[in-house]
Amino acid sequence: MKKSLILTLDMGTSSVRAMLFDARGRAVPEAEVQAAYVQRTTGDGGVEADAEKLLALTVASVGQLLRKTDKEALSRVAGVGISCFWHSLVGVGADNKAVTPVYSWADTRSQGQVSALHTEIHEDEYHARTGCVLHPSYWPAKLRWLKETQAETYGKVSRWMGFGEYVALRLFGSASCSLSMASGTGVFDQNKADWDTPTLKLLGLSPDQLNPLVDRSVSQSGLTQEWAKPLGALQSLPWFPAAGDGACSNAGSGALDASRIAINIGTSGAMRVAVEAPQVDISPGLFCYRVDSSRFLVGGAFANGGNVYAWESANLQLGDRKTLSRRLGKMPPDGHGLSVLPFWAGERSPGWHAGAQGMITGMNLHTTSQDILRASLEAIAYRFAAVHDVLTKQYPFAQEIVASGGALVHDPTWIQIMADVFGVPVTASKVFEASSRGAALLALNSLGLLPDFSAAPAYLGRVYSPDPTRHAVYEKARTRHEALYRKMLG
Repeated sequence: MKKSLILTLDMGTSSVRAMLFDARGRAVPEAEVQAAYVQRTTGDGGVEADAEKLLALTVASVGQLLRKTDKEALSRVAGVGISCFWHSLVGVGADNKAVTPVYSWADTRSQGQVSALHTEIHEDEYHARTGCVLHPSYWPAKLRWLKETQAETYGKVSRWMGFGEYVALRLFGSASCSLSMASGTGVFDQNKADWDTPTLKLLGLSPDQLNPLVDRSVSQSGLTQEWAKPLGALQSLPWFPAAGDGACSNAGSGALDASRIAINIGTSGAMRVAVEAPQVDISPGLFCYRVDSSRFLVGGAFANGGNVYAWESANLQLGDRKTLSRRLGKMPPDGHGLSVLPFWAGERSPGWHAGAQGMITGMNLHTTSQDILRASLEAIAYRFAAVHDVLTKQYPFAQEIVASGGALVHDPTWIQIMADVFGVPVTASKVFEASSRGAALLALNSLGLLPDFSAAPAYLGRVYSPDPTRHAVYEKARTRHEALYRKMLG
């Protein structure tokens, strides 16, 4: 029987998900296991997870999926595709065991080191090479912080890697780093597709302290004895290296060419366009990462998305979300007169102010909790629009926008706000697990089971067309919003 299924492992910042997909990227019914987890937070800005506990949760999720899947379906599994959250960092000792927690992109304890690095690095040149900025999200500041504040632990580390690589290291005894995962570290030269020598030199690191780089089609197989029992059905199959969750999300949304922009809002948010080219020029304010050796991923990342909605829902007594969404949808654009800087978790694109804080101005005794939420959703759309302006200036042929992410696609009011703010249509994706599906499509392509990504249906849903009158109102509101942004953040 032809092997035509892909098992995917999607390691996100709040859950681990294992699924099965067919050769057209369709999720196999009932073949899904999801396990939630909560990262530790600290009062000084730490966001981290225990590497061994997260590894155990990952293996248990895959094992549970294998146990609930019948033998006939398992016999058709051709390989394993992996999506992993970008920008994670874990230090590993000589025994291949983690000696540090898994640090999240959201960990801001290295803000002081960012300030110091600004005096040592020409940031424009650094950004032009790495596609990253000096920010706590990336490795340079975190590595410097660890070296300065936890010298003993730092000295025990033999290699630095992301969590996806750590999973491979523990499962197979060796690990490589995909170009995609490396591209989100801040120590990788995007156009050279290699570790960035000037940054490594500044940090006192050598390439030997990182994992070797490979493209996404270079697989591993042969699980170590420790994992042969729980994962035995996958023992001889190719496991492809983890790709960045954003790259997988674009692939899963059908946005792997430069004509289509993908926006995603879950806990945080992103706006990305995939560009197939030998090299790219990296515009200020945008990030540049990689899907693989031939595709770049250019766009913006946002620390605030569904987390703002969740915080306000929990603290402003807003009630049932579906009812609330209908009520918000009946409110006029910018009818509240509020200006919001939606930086509950700091700012990433386009200004990258890690220390930015949320702000609401213009309130009076007539202001309601619904006004505050509507204004916050509009403000998040304005931040997306700021990136959209830069992105479409560099890539004017990127006209179609596809929306995914649980916080967005289940909220018609918010998608309509996005369309009205942008002034262009926004199409809702019917793919609810875009990162998992993208990992499957990348693996299928690497195996030759999907020679052309365009052969996989995009599964697009409702198109939200902008209203010219509302767009005009939002253009004026954006001017007020940007004035507050410049006043507070420069």
